Amino acid sequence: MTGVPGDPPAEGASERPAVAAPETIDGREVRRDGFYGGRFTVFQPKGWGYRSGLDALLLAACFAPATSGRIVDLGAGSGVVGMAAAERAAEATVTLVEAEPVMASLCRHSLAMAENSALAARLSVAEIDISARRAEREAAGLMDCAFDLVLTNPPFHPANHRRSPDPVRERALSAGMPLERWLAVAAALLAPKGRLVTVLRADLLGGAIAALEPRLGGLAVVPVHTRMGAPAERILIAGTRGSKAPLRLLPGIALGDADGASTPLSREIAAGTAEIAI
Repeated sequence: MTGVPGDPPAEGASERPAVAAPETIDGREVRRDGFYGGRFTVFQPKGWGYRSGLDALLLAACFAPATSGRIVDLGAGSGVVGMAAAERAAEATVTLVEAEPVMASLCRHSLAMAENSALAARLSVAEIDISARRAEREAAGLMDCAFDLVLTNPPFHPANHRRSPDPVRERALSAGMPLERWLAVAAALLAPKGRLVTVLRADLLGGAIAALEPRLGGLAVVPVHTRMGAPAERILIAGTRGSKAPLRLLPGIALGDADGASTPLSREIAAGTAEIAI
């Protein structure tokens, strides 16, 4: 579901044809990955760092295209979630929030591509660590109660996961802050009636609910199965600021059939035509 350095394009992406010489940004080799059938293109790491794939597009499928107002993508990485959100929601503005300088630089270069000119005016990049003090976040444009939709794919791999020798990739996988703190900041950014949607590993469900229940209502959980019949590996969680509705556990979705082949829903997510009700 996610990209690994050296692999073919992450699921949901298609690499642009090779150019005569490798492209580099800030001295690092990059690739151009097209998403939604080429409707937007993103610079992503090539042989280093972390590349976004179907997890990002899954998250971007969790709101209606009629969504307007201000959207923020927390932990944007190369910006796939936020750019997909801008492409889907033509009436919304989107802020890409990324702490890693080289990844924030990739986001800025992606926004400057001619291929993305139709989206760029509604996108901006905030280079800030969300664990920073509130005053620092506000100075970067992340005001509490300012956003109508928060999308986030937090970097919370298990503490005992095999550490990558690549520091950029390692920081993309491990946030260096508790999940509760990450989700608390995400919830604080929401305007009244604003919604938060996150995708997480399934084993983080308990901690995520504990962090969100004091802050948001109407929580909804969707299990995400890589294969039909297999245990869920991911969960989608959504909540609304100010809602008094109870927690709901919704039917799960499968991205692959029993043999691992992509389901119609998976293909719709990759094409940008799916809308997951959560």
